[in-house]
Amino acid sequence: MTGFDHFESQLDKLEREGRLRELVPVIVDGPTLVLDDGRRLINFGGNDYLGLANRHVPTVGSGSGASPLLCGWTDGHRQLAKTIASFESAESAALFPSGFAACSGTVSTLAQDEDLILSDELNHASLIDGCRLSRAKRVLFRHRDVADLEASLKRHRSEFRNVWIVTDGVFSMDGHVAPLDRLCDVAERYGAHVVVDEAHGTGVLGETGSGACEALGVKDRVSVRIGTLSKAIGSQGGFVAGPRVVIDFLINRCRTLIYSTALSPAAVAAAQASIQSIRSNPKPRHRVHELAGLLRRELGLSSDAIHDCVPIVPLVVGTDRRAVEVSRKLREEGFYVPAIRPPTVLEGSARLRISLSASHDEQMVEDLIGALRRQKLVPGSTQESTA
Repeated sequence: MTGFDHFESQLDKLEREGRLRELVPVIVDGPTLVLDDGRRLINFGGNDYLGLANRHVPTVGSGSGASPLLCGWTDGHRQLAKTIASFESAESAALFPSGFAACSGTVSTLAQDEDLILSDELNHASLIDGCRLSRAKRVLFRHRDVADLEASLKRHRSEFRNVWIVTDGVFSMDGHVAPLDRLCDVAERYGAHVVVDEAHGTGVLGETGSGACEALGVKDRVSVRIGTLSKAIGSQGGFVAGPRVVIDFLINRCRTLIYSTALSPAAVAAAQASIQSIRSNPKPRHRVHELAGLLRRELGLSSDAIHDCVPIVPLVVGTDRRAVEVSRKLREEGFYVPAIRPPTVLEGSARLRISLSASHDEQMVEDLIGALRRQKLVPGSTQESTA
């Protein structure tokens, strides 16, 4: 077949730049993964922060058969939505087929043509796509820069009916936590709504594990909280929690909810069991906090109390090829630590992204630190970068 030379040339360019990606089959087995050649690596590249992904394997049907508004909504779905609303201290909750669908669909639906979106420049792609799909005016503010956000509100607030401040709670490539308390202060001064994607905070942060909003004491001040069931919760799918009127509006207007098949009964049952486990057993959450603090201390990365609990630790190495090369060398030593390159991160900031899980033990983390030291990326070697 001809006519696709422009795709081939772009792929060739990606390969020359060290950015070409491919799908590689693996078997995930607790804190390790098995490559297709049989090698077993300690997995520092996943998002199973609490080690729950393989704990709750329900014996229920594998497909829901229809969208939620047709006949895909079961009593199990209803109960899970109620559980999430309670977990999030919200009036109501909606379920989505993925976290991406929850983010992109929610932002594009709620922000309308007389509205303004103020979006953190390093937001996840799903939030960015939601902003682009909406009919609202879109303005970026500098990463976690509350003063820049407020400057935009001073200039533009009077021009718009509603203003939506959109941010990740925990930024997945940096491990940064958004300054949600100060964002809420600004939002309240200017009559704006705050929308937070809790994908990497749910199950990990906060006294009960409901996320960054809980950890920073703003659950009752954030209008809309979006989350995923596929990371710390260890299942699949996404959710939105908030006022009942917002959830009802999404059920009636959000295209990624209305025109998607409902979550499978298996995913619903697994998520329900995991949330109950998170609420009743804080030990895995405390365990991953301890490991995250240990790794940051050993890497010489200064932090504060909340960031010490975030199980995402990036090591910026600069060039794409350097990131790929170090990732390869770590794989040869028995560790899977993915190389993250543009466009996922900014030009010149390619990095190793270390993800921790409660299923890791201290020896695994210490062994990884030793391997990083041999690559001259930590104290005790010639440190080439910091996160």
